[in-house]
Amino acid sequence: MLLQVEEIDTYYGQIHILQKVSLEMAEGELVCLLGGNASGKSTTLKTILGIVHPRRGKVRFGGEDMVGRTTSYRIGKGMAIVPENRRLFGPMTVQENLEMGAYLRNGGRKEDFDRVYSLFPLLHERRKQLAGTLSGGEQQMVAMGRALMSRPKLLLMDEPSMGLAPILVERNFEIIKDVHESGVAILVVEQNANVSLSIADRGYVLQTGRIVLSGAASELIEHTELRRAYLGR
Repeated sequence: MLLQVEEIDTYYGQIHILQKVSLEMAEGELVCLLGGNASGKSTTLKTILGIVHPRRGKVRFGGEDMVGRTTSYRIGKGMAIVPENRRLFGPMTVQENLEMGAYLRNGGRKEDFDRVYSLFPLLHERRKQLAGTLSGGEQQMVAMGRALMSRPKLLLMDEPSMGLAPILVERNFEIIKDVHESGVAILVVEQNANVSLSIADRGYVLQTGRIVLSGAASELIEHTELRRAYLGR
């Protein structure tokens, strides 16, 4: 397995946020982690990345125990994050933002830029434009491209549909599917169950800090309780 999260308990102070959360991903999989506000989705990502540390449980990446390892160490091992709200360097150009994604490899090589620009041709046209002047959808492309510059084995995406118009959400998930088909394993954290499950291999549902459902995406999208809670039918 590429990623194994084993019964993690994560706290913020005395508040028990994640309760025995377990999930796993194989190399090349696209998995979605679904849940509403305050369900613990973002805390799960932060625990995987080492931004917060579990009180109990294990996070293994490529078979290696990551508990106690820094975020920069994990990134160096092949994790990358597309954060919620994109968090670009607005006063910097598109190309400079991409270079920041490869800072552990001295700014990236030509083939890294070529790969990103082949996935996002618009970014090549806008490479000299300040990232802060781009539209929300274009900024999402930059955030994804920046993460891909580190040549990740695992791409973590936190609420990629947030703040985007419905037509841009569909386009955004088409791009996520293209990135996945290029060989990158992706964990998508989302509230939008319908579009997430439409491209995922498998899914997990998180509710008040616990995994309450898991299975193949094709099965989850037909699950009665999930349809009622997240799909509105």
